[in-house]
Amino acid sequence: MEDRYDVIVAGAGMSGSLAAAGAAKTGLKVLLLDKNNEGEVGKKTNWGWVCGDAVASNHLDFVNKHIGISFGKPELDLKVDGVIAYSPDLKTKVNFDGEGYVLDRPEFEKKLRNHAVKSGAEYVPQFDVEGPIIENNYVVGVFGKDKNMRHLEIRAKAVVDALGVATTLRRKLPADQFVDRIVDVDDLESTGRYIYDCEVTQEDLRFYDPKNALIHLNQQVSPGGYGWVFPKSQYGRVNIGIGVQKSSLEIRNAKLGKRDSLHTLMDEYVKSIPNLKNPKLFNKDNNGKGYWSVAVRRNIECLVFNGYLGAGDSMAMPNPISAGGIGPALVAGVLAGENAARAVHEGDVSTKGLWQYNLDFNREYGRKMAAMESFRVYLQSLNNDLINYGMSKFLSRKEAEDLAYGRTTELSVASKVSIALSGVSNITAFKNLVYTVKKMKAFNEIYGNYPKTPDEFPKWKEQVSKEMEDFKEKFKPNPI
Repeated sequence: MEDRYDVIVAGAGMSGSLAAAGAAKTGLKVLLLDKNNEGEVGKKTNWGWVCGDAVASNHLDFVNKHIGISFGKPELDLKVDGVIAYSPDLKTKVNFDGEGYVLDRPEFEKKLRNHAVKSGAEYVPQFDVEGPIIENNYVVGVFGKDKNMRHLEIRAKAVVDALGVATTLRRKLPADQFVDRIVDVDDLESTGRYIYDCEVTQEDLRFYDPKNALIHLNQQVSPGGYGWVFPKSQYGRVNIGIGVQKSSLEIRNAKLGKRDSLHTLMDEYVKSIPNLKNPKLFNKDNNGKGYWSVAVRRNIECLVFNGYLGAGDSMAMPNPISAGGIGPALVAGVLAGENAARAVHEGDVSTKGLWQYNLDFNREYGRKMAAMESFRVYLQSLNNDLINYGMSKFLSRKEAEDLAYGRTTELSVASKVSIALSGVSNITAFKNLVYTVKKMKAFNEIYGNYPKTPDEFPKWKEQVSKEMEDFKEKFKPNPI
């Protein structure tokens, strides 16, 4: 390692490796740092690459178009037709997300890292980034420890933060009106994930579908979140897990007189899948079992600061409804690399000089995030009975799919069945859904007018924050 670069990318996960590749191919001197050893590149935690590992095809196409990487075996483990979400009573299902793939995550990370190196990036594993170097209100590098525990400071014209949800860079930026440093605990999901080989004792596609990724909505099993069963290429091998919200879990435990934790709920969920028997841990790459946290809010509204760009989980980019973080991380990594390179070549890495990255990500993905966050908050205010009734009565399949994508709908079909609603709670839930859809439309309009310059941002952000705070005040978690 030298002590000066054009671009430093902290974190060699998906967004980091793509950012490094994109910047390096323009001829810049790029350093890609990762805390893991070379054989475990991009690993989130000592538990492994904790994730559902599913990604839609269109996000892989985006990477191929911009970076030129083609994907196949072994990193693409299994092609799936789509994602199916089931109501708690398993009587209603909603298809969304279209065709995609379940990844072999370690192999996928290695491929992206190798491409970054081939593109010209210098890759250094086993480097623990501890924080940013700040001078004259600019990020001018990073400090941390190498594999020999030597304290080092490395400088660059621009730094890309791809360290993940526990980032030590964003959280240590100077306090300002642009980049939020803290994510509220209620906007985090605690997740547990196993990879198992199971005996499939009967064909019941509600629990295991070798051609589709399954999501189970159930506020008692996974309060504030959901369970998932994603198939792998070997028949009977599954990526299975749950996500829970802390507040919802506490409310659920108090009302039911229980003391369940993420770990106990995870094990109960595995046992509740009736057609998957005798699960045995598939522990390739020591990745069979793990726990981690994921943000489920709109992405951090501003992704840049003087000398700094953030991408992926470090900027709360996972889908607020599905908690899927691979797609937005891929998109953000590509765009962060492109914009870091452009700003360095143009000699302006100020917040203003990097602002185009905000506009690019908002156009490609971020514009729908606040709308999806509001729908997630609404869902967390419903108990199982209301979710069952709502999925079967409130929405057509197309309307449900639109909402899952963050697209607004006029509820034209749902309004026709409103006269059939019975019970005060059902009527209230329907009225709240109508209110939520209007709020989603409002957020889409607000994000459609994302500020073109930093000067316009503070007033715009104040509007977003107030709208979301008011909405969350109206819809509190109520899983039971």
